[in-house]
Amino acid sequence: MTNFPTTQGDLVLPCLDEAEALPWVLSRIPDGWRALVVDNGSTDGSASLAERLGARVVREPRRGFGAACHAGLLASTAELVAFCDCDGTLDPAELPGVAAPVARGEADLVLARRRPTVRGAWPPHARAGNRVLARMVRRRTGIELSDLGPMRVARRAALLGLGLTDRRSGYPLQMVVSAADAGWRIRETEVAYGPRTGRSKVTGTWLGTWRAVSDMRAVLK
Repeated sequence: MTNFPTTQGDLVLPCLDEAEALPWVLSRIPDGWRALVVDNGSTDGSASLAERLGARVVREPRRGFGAACHAGLLASTAELVAFCDCDGTLDPAELPGVAAPVARGEADLVLARRRPTVRGAWPPHARAGNRVLARMVRRRTGIELSDLGPMRVARRAALLGLGLTDRRSGYPLQMVVSAADAGWRIRETEVAYGPRTGRSKVTGTWLGTWRAVSDMRAVLK
């Protein structure tokens, strides 16, 4: 097994009604990383549960994936900041491997492409939408990406310097495009991707996927 350097960082976990997934997700936070659970208006007790489990909770009342992500970025204090879905599809224990190229100064932004572990973990409509967006990003930036990488790592100061403005589903894409425009070294790695815990609010339905793709297309325009 490859040994990666221990890195102190903050892991931003945007959260909207993820009480079912939180215990497992927070139990998988690696040493040297602090969980910042950004509660985006949950009604299932996610915020209080996260606090009981030892996470720092940031409350962002304005709905939107980008609003939650950016609130976590603003609340972070560590040199490295990571983002990860809070629904149990991604294992935070894989974070040190994703962060290693940034920590070593070999990359400015690392995106972890998803490798489904079971059939149905990544719904066909969500995968199709992702492929369309990846092609659009390649045309726009020239960067070869196979996935928009919901687990990602960069340096906090550099991320703040991008001046990201999207507060909906386009935030992850705006980060990639802005980083490419700024000349960042963007690298892809790979992590396992499993079925989510609980009900999906975004890409679990065709409508949710369409809304997310529409938000991201707006960013590219």
